Amino acid sequence: MCLWLYLTIFGCLSVSVPAPAVEQGRSCVFLTSTRNSKQMEAGRVNGTIQYCSHTNCCAGFFKLIRGQPVAELQGCNPVVGDCPDNACFTSTTNYNYITCVCNSNLCNGNITWNPEEKQPQLKHSSYFVDMVSATVVVIGMLLCTLVVAVKCRHRFRGYEEKQHLSLPEVSLASLCSCYISRQSDVDLTSMELQQIVGRGHSASVWQGSYQGTTVAVKVFPTWCRREFTAEREVYGLPHLVNSGIAHFLGAGRKSDSGECVVVLELASCGSLSSFLSKNTSDWTTTLKLAQSLSEGLAYLHSDFYRHGVHKPAVAHRDLSSNNVLVREDGTCALCDFGCSTILRSCSGPQSWQRYMGNIQGRVQVGTLCYMAPELLDGCVNLTSGWCLIQGDVYALGMLLWEMLMRCSDLFTGCLVSDHRLPYEEELGASPSLEQLIIHVSERRERPSVPKHWEKGLRDVLLDCWDHDSDARLTAQCARDRLVSLPPCCSI
Repeated sequence: MCLWLYLTIFGCLSVSVPAPAVEQGRSCVFLTSTRNSKQMEAGRVNGTIQYCSHTNCCAGFFKLIRGQPVAELQGCNPVVGDCPDNACFTSTTNYNYITCVCNSNLCNGNITWNPEEKQPQLKHSSYFVDMVSATVVVIGMLLCTLVVAVKCRHRFRGYEEKQHLSLPEVSLASLCSCYISRQSDVDLTSMELQQIVGRGHSASVWQGSYQGTTVAVKVFPTWCRREFTAEREVYGLPHLVNSGIAHFLGAGRKSDSGECVVVLELASCGSLSSFLSKNTSDWTTTLKLAQSLSEGLAYLHSDFYRHGVHKPAVAHRDLSSNNVLVREDGTCALCDFGCSTILRSCSGPQSWQRYMGNIQGRVQVGTLCYMAPELLDGCVNLTSGWCLIQGDVYALGMLLWEMLMRCSDLFTGCLVSDHRLPYEEELGASPSLEQLIIHVSERRERPSVPKHWEKGLRDVLLDCWDHDSDARLTAQCARDRLVSLPPCCSI
């Protein structure tokens, strides 16, 4: 109810006498809810950019959180009028909100604001400011009412000890979840490409040198900018630092060719696929690979609020042995986030479906033989973040099976078979979508698991690739089960 009123009031700002369209069309940074149809009518929207139809001015509406402005609404100024400033000089309004209007392309993306000084009111934006102030008053009243209601309900249920988890903290986490940070390009002048080490469908990977360090350089051709943008956005999320995720060093564009570049740590053993095709492993090594892989995925899926910043959950959506790296110390690291979806939300993790990124109606995203049955046959609600998360867990089960099938201690007295992808033995090296739908979704077949393996190990696989997505383990639960397995092979 509160969100509906908030959007309705903001939409009222666009009620004005239309002015003639700007000749070239002003482009502004865009951030709002798709449910605010009035703001959408201010101009054509393409991703995070809005092209104004009736004004030459961009506008920004920011809330001060811990002394720092966080964008709540951005786009074309819904009020037709003059805006003499090229930059986004903000003016302070009541209730810790600041606003600005400006007249250059994308100017509302970078605000100029000094918290030590009282900002002058913009002469030509008084109507915008007045309306925003009225909006804030209503929002404040609604929030106060909600806080009282929440506290009363907790008191009735006997949860007085939890009252410190107040509504404003939840609101701050939600705002940070929806806010997309804009990162600066790194200086690539010192980068040197040495030799190519791999090729994918959207990029080539080189071993190179960057600032005196040997690194992996992922080069995206100009027509794969969407994948580059998605990967850069994932790596740029707050708190995305974990031993199970490839260490990100920076991103930018090559000045000579315009190609996009992501710089990462260099994993000396290459991809998991390459490692398994060249090596068998004992139980200790296999368990280390499996535990680090599941820990990285569990962290990627985690949704938490720490040190004033929200880290949303991320669905990888293309988890395969080609998209997992193996370090020299025998641990795994997730990489290749070009198909990933950040499960942003303005209402917490229970409402992931309200603010999701690069789904775009595509069901079959990723490598087919790792794709969960509900994704193969398309019987899934793409607006649900949970289905994408559990699709990753299915793929985790396939990866664990790949590792275990190359573990020499699990095949005592017989030869370990060559490395095979899931369903390669049954359907060949490159099964079609139709073959996999019949085999995996309709017949519910899974890769063969040797019967002599210990029950706890078999159960991890079976519970990861269960046909019912809701019955599958979470990545964290899979990690916990793997940690509980004996350190020495007794299987």
